[in-house]
Amino acid sequence: MAARVVIFFKTMQAARCPTDDLSLTNCAVVSEKDLQSGQHVTVKTTPTHKFVFTTKAHHAIVPGTIAFSLPQRKWAGLSIGQEVEVANYNFDKSQQCIGAMTIEIDFLQKKSTDTSPYDSDKMASEFIQQFNNQGFSVTQQMVFSFCDKLFGLVIKDIEAMDASILKGEPASGKKQKIDIGLLVGNSQVVFEKAESSSLTLVGKAKTKEQRQSIINPDWNFERMGIGGLDKEFSDIFRRAFASRVFPPDIVEQMGCKHVKGILLFGPPGCGKTLMARQIGKMLNSREPKIVNGPEILNKFVGESEANIRKLFADAEEEQKRLGANSGLHIIIFDELDAICKQRGTGQGSTGVHDTVVNQLLSKIDGVEQLNNILVIGMTNRPDLIDDALMRPGRFEVKMEIGLPDEKGRVQILNIHTNKMRDFGLLAPDVDVKELAAGTKNYSGAELEGLVRAAQSTAMNRHIKATATVEVDTERAEKLQVTRSDFMGSLNNDIKPAFGSNQEDYASYIMNGIIKWGDPVTRVLDDGELLVQQTKNSDRTPLVAVLLEGPPHSGKTALAAQISESSEFPFIKICSPDKMIGFSENSKCLAIKKVDVHHERKIDTCILLNAPAVLLSCVHVHVRVCNSVCALLCLQGRKLLIIGTTSRKEVLQEMEMLDAFSTTIHVPNISTGEHLVEALELLGSFTDAERVTIGQHVKGKRVWIGIKKLLMLIEMSLQVSGNQHSSSSSSFSCRTVDHKRHPVAMAARKVSCLKKWCKRFYTVEPA
Repeated sequence: MAARVVIFFKTMQAARCPTDDLSLTNCAVVSEKDLQSGQHVTVKTTPTHKFVFTTKAHHAIVPGTIAFSLPQRKWAGLSIGQEVEVANYNFDKSQQCIGAMTIEIDFLQKKSTDTSPYDSDKMASEFIQQFNNQGFSVTQQMVFSFCDKLFGLVIKDIEAMDASILKGEPASGKKQKIDIGLLVGNSQVVFEKAESSSLTLVGKAKTKEQRQSIINPDWNFERMGIGGLDKEFSDIFRRAFASRVFPPDIVEQMGCKHVKGILLFGPPGCGKTLMARQIGKMLNSREPKIVNGPEILNKFVGESEANIRKLFADAEEEQKRLGANSGLHIIIFDELDAICKQRGTGQGSTGVHDTVVNQLLSKIDGVEQLNNILVIGMTNRPDLIDDALMRPGRFEVKMEIGLPDEKGRVQILNIHTNKMRDFGLLAPDVDVKELAAGTKNYSGAELEGLVRAAQSTAMNRHIKATATVEVDTERAEKLQVTRSDFMGSLNNDIKPAFGSNQEDYASYIMNGIIKWGDPVTRVLDDGELLVQQTKNSDRTPLVAVLLEGPPHSGKTALAAQISESSEFPFIKICSPDKMIGFSENSKCLAIKKVDVHHERKIDTCILLNAPAVLLSCVHVHVRVCNSVCALLCLQGRKLLIIGTTSRKEVLQEMEMLDAFSTTIHVPNISTGEHLVEALELLGSFTDAERVTIGQHVKGKRVWIGIKKLLMLIEMSLQVSGNQHSSSSSSFSCRTVDHKRHPVAMAARKVSCLKKWCKRFYTVEPA
């Protein structure tokens, strides 16, 4: 900085500024006999403290005194009557002209605060006009009048004007901070709200410093224990946090309002609670308030509503105090359906749930709107929640947290096995990708349970089998969780609650699909076409097919094969054997639970086994009950329904047949050639035995279901060599020794099959 010429003038006495108007000039007021207006002086208050002021001459000031406003006296530490040394001060305009100055602003008196927006551009223009050619110092305090409001200002930062601009040359780009500067007509003034100020500024002349990101910089998905939810987090950021991360200037210009509510719904164990808890940790906001739904309810009148008001009290108080500068308050409701049921549906007379919902509605988006809250609700029953909560402005973002895909399962398994891998407790033969491929339809909680089950299996190997439970410490040090531990737990311990039930399918397709002729192949081909139609067609997202035919013709096995080969993410089975003893209402609930995914954008297949039996129909004139309505109302996006029945006429009388898009007939075995083909595929008879049977049925018309044929074959294989009675009691459970009596056994098998076939089906000339 260039040298300044400072000439000490004289000792003067500090005084109080005579009028409020003179206080607003930000000048040191002096007598006309001492100094002239517009001069710059230094005021030395102590041997080490000097302050620069611009003077203004006024006749009311006694010669030998210098008057200061209250903010000036506070800044310089002056007291009334204090003697100070006053000297001339000359600015070096080549280096001390102000290029940009940042000023912190707030209401001068807290009682005069308001929420009206103030244009910072007009404020900066008026500031330059009022204080042009005045000297300013960093940390200086002053009073500024704008729009009939008084504001307290503090100079935060001064940047010197580029010397190249003063010379009429292009800017060099160099920036230099200075402590004292002279305000000129082309200086830039930027206003910055005080930290606790409720002042609202609009316009461009506001601080452009780097704002603190709303996202915690230390955030990491895997370290927080979240996996398989990348897309869900991305969608939540796009909808709920984009307006909060974006510069507020642009948000104000767009007239954009922040999202106030997020509803997370989906099957249990898929990470709703975990995601909501980690959202609070992810954001630089107040500590989230986590509330379990039932905790809100109270037996005393009005207490439940008071509990809701208490949750929002801090946010209301801070918004009144700080306005737009208020921080984000997060309120998390777990089991939201417990307190926000549909209004008017309660069976009791108290109406507590209705008033709680009303109170929550008014707090989230009522007459007095809060803009500093984010309410996150979680439920696995979104159908129970009151509709008024679901509109935009309340729970605007509705996010389904579904089962993870294979990539997500890899992330989840890595999260739960990372610690074992770091300490060398995970065997090298464990392939996480293999486990992810074999855990289709597993939720995050079930994958965690799978890891725990494998760990328990591994630890159990190191427990000594003695009278007392002891751990073999020598072997325990070499403990490792192996692939066999995971596979054993996968097969025996942990089963998915959603998706296809492999045990049911194993019982339906126990003996495989016997393609004894073209009719079976046609059924499978038609089923494959319907699967592709469901997957690919946008015009017919719901496809319902009915496999009808005589009893024991293999309809259920074919339906199970079609649904299993469809590879839909969710395959559900609705069967009468699962509802034995159920009342009508219980059946309705069970059917609705089967169709739990009908509103979701997930490919779903429902196997509806024997609907006539399911509805307890024993006569054509059965009344149409709620269960029928539940079946007729099954619908959704990408939904395939495969029904099976041997009582087509009953469904016709109940007007349920029209609910199916198409009907496929599954016939019995009707020719001798098809019977021999089935016997060959089953492999229970030798070539010579099949020839014998083929000669017997050649040119004959037969009529037998494949399921019945399987039973008869198994019965013929149980025949003892010493008993030939035609009654069912003549069959022995002893197995015949093929090596000792091969010829006799073959003859008995053939004769037994003939005899039992005559009992269960007719053989007629073709």
